[in-house]
Amino acid sequence: MKMTVSAMGSGTVKKAALAVLVLLLAAGFGYSRNKKIEPAPNGIALPAGFEAWRLVSVSLRADNDTIRAILGNKTAIKAVKNGKLLPWPDGTVLAKLVWKQKTLEAWPSATVPGDIVHAEFMVKDSVKYAATGGWGFARWLGPELKPYGKEAGFAQECFSCHTPMKDSDYVFTRPAFMPGTL
Repeated sequence: MKMTVSAMGSGTVKKAALAVLVLLLAAGFGYSRNKKIEPAPNGIALPAGFEAWRLVSVSLRADNDTIRAILGNKTAIKAVKNGKLLPWPDGTVLAKLVWKQKTLEAWPSATVPGDIVHAEFMVKDSVKYAATGGWGFARWLGPELKPYGKEAGFAQECFSCHTPMKDSDYVFTRPAFMPGTL
């Protein structure tokens, strides 16, 4: 069966193309990992092998023109599969890879990832990170993955942003339905 863009709807095609491109880019994010990456100021290290984690969701932020791929470690993927997100279990690590949006030259109606902005991580440990809702926060900037923040207290900035999501265990992400893959 031949399916045209008009039959599928341009929004559906755009979202599908975006999801595929973000997933492919997330898988190839490791190009920057040839050198030792410093931990975040609060001691959280960039998780080894996060590039191979499974996709939890994607998102677009219109306020800053970014595209995001949200990946999860094995604990996160098991929680998604079992619907155990309130609260997310200890040991969950969520990665958010963020790119600036750009228009695909060959297809101007398509939005694709441009330059990498940063990689963010949320680490669930309800005891260790009790002061920040049970989550440890870390961020690395740009393709060189430079740790964000000057001192451990930077995580309070992250937590302040996540506070409105208290009823969702401080997580903005809503897992995407991926039939047959979880």
